[in-house]
Amino acid sequence: MSKRFYVTTAIDYANGAPHLGHAYEKVITDVIARAHRALGENVFYLTGLDEHGQKVQQAALAEGKSPQDYCDGLAVSWRDFTAKLGLSNDDFVRTSEPRHKEVVQTILSKLHAEGQFYKTTYSGFYSTSAETFLTEKDRLPDGSFDASWGKVIELQEDNYYFKLRAHQDWIIQYIESNPGFIAPDYRRNEVLGFLKNEVLEDLCITRPAERLQWGIPVPFDQGFVTWVWFDALVNYISVPFAHGDPVIRQALGFGGASSFAAWPADLHVIGKDILKFHAVYWPIMLKAMGLPLPRQVLVHGFWQKEGQRLSKSTGNVIDPLAVIDEWGLDAFRYYLVRELDIGPDGNWTDAGFRARYQSELANGLGNLVNRSLSMIQRYRAGRVPRGTSQLARETAETWDRAVAAYRACALQEAVQQCGALVTRANQYIDQTSPFKIAKDPARAGDLDHILVTLAEVCRALGVLLWPVMPGASEKLQRQLGLESVNTNLSQPPLPLPAGHALGEIFPLFPRKDL
Repeated sequence: MSKRFYVTTAIDYANGAPHLGHAYEKVITDVIARAHRALGENVFYLTGLDEHGQKVQQAALAEGKSPQDYCDGLAVSWRDFTAKLGLSNDDFVRTSEPRHKEVVQTILSKLHAEGQFYKTTYSGFYSTSAETFLTEKDRLPDGSFDASWGKVIELQEDNYYFKLRAHQDWIIQYIESNPGFIAPDYRRNEVLGFLKNEVLEDLCITRPAERLQWGIPVPFDQGFVTWVWFDALVNYISVPFAHGDPVIRQALGFGGASSFAAWPADLHVIGKDILKFHAVYWPIMLKAMGLPLPRQVLVHGFWQKEGQRLSKSTGNVIDPLAVIDEWGLDAFRYYLVRELDIGPDGNWTDAGFRARYQSELANGLGNLVNRSLSMIQRYRAGRVPRGTSQLARETAETWDRAVAAYRACALQEAVQQCGALVTRANQYIDQTSPFKIAKDPARAGDLDHILVTLAEVCRALGVLLWPVMPGASEKLQRQLGLESVNTNLSQPPLPLPAGHALGEIFPLFPRKDL
């Protein structure tokens, strides 16, 4: 039984509409998933919705709906969003589903029976928007709390706590012994800095049902529901559990395992704002459950627009669906990957998007494909001649570098390698002047070599760019006259045979009047 390559996004909180940040995380995870499929791996890609908690309950009440009806409505739009982004996810989790609740309650019962929880009274301050308790270290010098915490109230209540502090030395040692566990490196250093300089507080994992009804009931005390984060993180194992993952089922005391093997996750793709939850809380939770840890937590940055923070209140937003409707899905996905490497923050500018579309897609890749295949159509009746690629070395080197970049989740690098080959091929056309050579019958052999060279570059690009721009890749391969789409990154495609007929030729990325 071979293990699947298991990759996840964070699950999105169901209290509003999706935005650019959601789109970015889902797209880069999709590119990773597609790349690993193209490398011959059996991939399982999970995304979904985090539906419990106080904010969802409040948003539902504000609309006069039950929390479940509210979430059901939002789930439709979020599923539509994943389809609009062209995601190849294999499952979509909703934390209000019975299959998820079962696992959360099983874990709660297991950890409670093993003495991992205790009940005590908390007196202090609580951020209603962050749904978390605050301590003295969260205060500003004047004694107030930062506005980012939203409304802060003082309360006293009983709750159950998870013994997080007891695992502090272990998690430090684990992160130091496994340098690839958190990427990029500076995010790893950030976590270690936090763990070495602050005492890890025990984690409150419940909320009183009298204050919050919209949550998973605690099985050993019906007066409480599960804190939204303890609930949400479990989605990463509740879904493979439902599919029959043997590692998870055995750890939780269940039999009936299937051939579906996914855990441990190979990659959790998350935003930098939830790093502590995934790099500290989640590993400790898994250790307490007796489960192996995910192999890597990959942390991306945030987008700004025109140098300013994205904000609905100020209108400084990007509507991914509007961009896709105007420019096409492939152009949108390309810009996200090309503009921002995984790790740092990025800045969306409308002018930058238009410029990349025109220079790199319309005038770069699109122009290369169109004039290369049009010349085969014009000069060789649409059939690939017999010849040798004069850019074979450059094409092979690009292939190797791009594939290595995909393996390393260096998506921007993979796209840049492809872009460099596009530039080189367009320069090759300018240098060899096939339009002039075509006028000299004595140089028909030279023209054949040029046309074969361009066909082979286009063919390689059609495969290499599939993880990022599947639609454009498939269109390019159709123009090459291929009966089925080649998505195999594990080995370069064989040369097109002499006499191979091209398909219909059309602009991949039509130029736009700006």
